[in-house]
Amino acid sequence: MEDAQRIFDYLPVSYKNPTEKEYVDFLWDVFVTNYKAGKYPFAFLAYHMLFMCFVYFEIWQIRQNYLEDFQKAMVGFNKDMEKELLDATTPFALWQVNESSVFRFLKLIGTDNSDIGCFTKIVKDRNNAAHSNGNIFYKNQKSLDDQIEEMISCVETIQKKSASIIEKAYQDFLLASADPDNREFVDDESQIIEIFVHNNYLSLEDVRIAQRFDISPLSKESGYTNIQSLAETLDKIYPIED
Repeated sequence: MEDAQRIFDYLPVSYKNPTEKEYVDFLWDVFVTNYKAGKYPFAFLAYHMLFMCFVYFEIWQIRQNYLEDFQKAMVGFNKDMEKELLDATTPFALWQVNESSVFRFLKLIGTDNSDIGCFTKIVKDRNNAAHSNGNIFYKNQKSLDDQIEEMISCVETIQKKSASIIEKAYQDFLLASADPDNREFVDDESQIIEIFVHNNYLSLEDVRIAQRFDISPLSKESGYTNIQSLAETLDKIYPIED
């Protein structure tokens, strides 16, 4: 169970609306309830949905920060689907894309075909478990724990590839927010949470990437003092535990 909780390090630290958080909390509750009751196939289905939530949040970050590349990656999509994804206001709009296909967006951050093959295998395992085929998958705790470990491994692979997105998003945010008189919020904390964290659906692991980002190359910017203040405020909001 403790290993399963690790996924929350990779899910958003906060959400743009309460419905999204309620949905994620609901999936976790379903997972825990069925895990404790020994209903491992149903626990797997709930955890798989959490895994897909993570994938959608990662792809949303690509959409937010590499929009042109995201648009090019939709070659082959019908025009209605393209419009739906470009007009979307939530990462959950990605559920409309075939799950095996949606992973291909991750090629935009350097994920190779062998990794994508591992991700799609998890989807196939879910399909096998979700159909009325007369088979009971994950009959014992170990079999489910092994599958959870595989999903966490995939999450970690994707997270490593996403570092460049977070660094770009953070630098763009710092430059755009350097002047308190010409940004959405005057105070640093609200600007960070509402504009940087919420807009990008950042996880704790994403925040850690931003905190390791070297801001010194921005020292020649006229608002560098404010950039430093924003970076310090980010550390205060999300302190690194010893």
